[in-house]
Amino acid sequence: MTLAQQGAIQDWDGNPTPEAPVTPETLKEAGLPMGFVCDMLLRTIYTRGTMLGRDLAQLLCLPFKVIREPLRYLKDDKSIQVDGGDLVGEVSYRFSLTDLGRKRAQDAMDQCAYVGPAPVPLEDYVEQCYRQTVSGLQCYPELLKAPFSHLIMQESMFNNLGPAIISGRSVFVYGPPGNGKTAMARAIGDFMNTAGGAIYIPYAFVADGNVVTVYDPSLHVIDDVASEYADETDATVRKLLSTGSLDPRWVRIRRPVIVTGGELSLSMLDLRYNSDANFYQAPIHFKANGGVFLIDDFGRQQCSPKELLNRWILPLEDRHDFLTVASGKKFQVPFEQLIIFSTNLDPKDLVDDAFLRRIRHKVGVIAPSREVYEKIFASNCKRLGMNYDPGSVEYLYERYYLKGRSPRASDCRDLLEIVQSICRYRRQPVHLTRDLMIEASASFIAEFS
Repeated sequence: MTLAQQGAIQDWDGNPTPEAPVTPETLKEAGLPMGFVCDMLLRTIYTRGTMLGRDLAQLLCLPFKVIREPLRYLKDDKSIQVDGGDLVGEVSYRFSLTDLGRKRAQDAMDQCAYVGPAPVPLEDYVEQCYRQTVSGLQCYPELLKAPFSHLIMQESMFNNLGPAIISGRSVFVYGPPGNGKTAMARAIGDFMNTAGGAIYIPYAFVADGNVVTVYDPSLHVIDDVASEYADETDATVRKLLSTGSLDPRWVRIRRPVIVTGGELSLSMLDLRYNSDANFYQAPIHFKANGGVFLIDDFGRQQCSPKELLNRWILPLEDRHDFLTVASGKKFQVPFEQLIIFSTNLDPKDLVDDAFLRRIRHKVGVIAPSREVYEKIFASNCKRLGMNYDPGSVEYLYERYYLKGRSPRASDCRDLLEIVQSICRYRRQPVHLTRDLMIEASASFIAEFS
């Protein structure tokens, strides 16, 4: 058996994709009760109208042999009827609701109106989540440098990030504004997204009869790159036979990178209940399992830092969380993600020692040295197709940075883009001179100095 057949496909970067969930052969292997699948079939036919057996299987993301028994039960129970078919067999039958089936479908819709891929059991999701934990990924300087290639930073700061990524624990990135904290955090996310290997998440899972949707196309990026190790012919045959292939209730995605800022509220960390349809959507941080959850501008959220940290103090320590359904019942779920807190506020004003202890890695992002500043300045000149003028940098230090204003890495970009705008407005070739820098900095810096 090949490595690909075992489901442990090795990605280009050396980080393996975890074993893929295999298509169930029976209703028991699918982990769903007969009554649950019957209700899903009734709701599907009720909302979609008469459907072929193979289309029902495709919509529920279950092999026809798994839904065959529930279909027979509903037919014997006079809830559905067969309107025709061809010689291919039951998979080509056209199924529709009877009057009794329509009533039962309406009752099922009142209980839960979810229609779509069949959910996986919570236990299966938990097991898969721990197979694809963020801790222990291969990460070394040569591999990490690619997503950071656009950033110019001190080597000591760069070397602090690798161990944090490998640990899979939380990271606190702090320092004055404009020096690349968010860019660094996003670069970590890019590394996880591109070099961390693919993972599998379900469209939805079910816990105590409650359906919770997980896959979010606005946040999750499908990984459709075929592995060079895969035997395409074998994979095609297995898919047609629905044996040994990926369970279609799961989606192969790149490790997620979810960014939130001042809009984050405590309610976003709880299950979102659709009262009309009677099912749930997973909270935003839950969708980051297996990847990165970046809280940008920490301390400026709609909830206070204390409220947010109290909500997460145990998940950060124990690596699991609890979600609560409308009935008040709670169930445990994994908290398997790299949390990055990024702030330009003083950490001492935001968190206490008890919380800082639970954040394993702290990375201070300080103002750039003059050597680093000049490199950033030159890099931005090149990006904008502009000549590098040492006199402009000298002016900035003489006028501002040696007189109390701390240099910011972002000043280079902002000031040079203002120079570019001035040149374009005057219909001049884009170029840099000391005089243009004086003009640009007068409107950008002087008012704050």
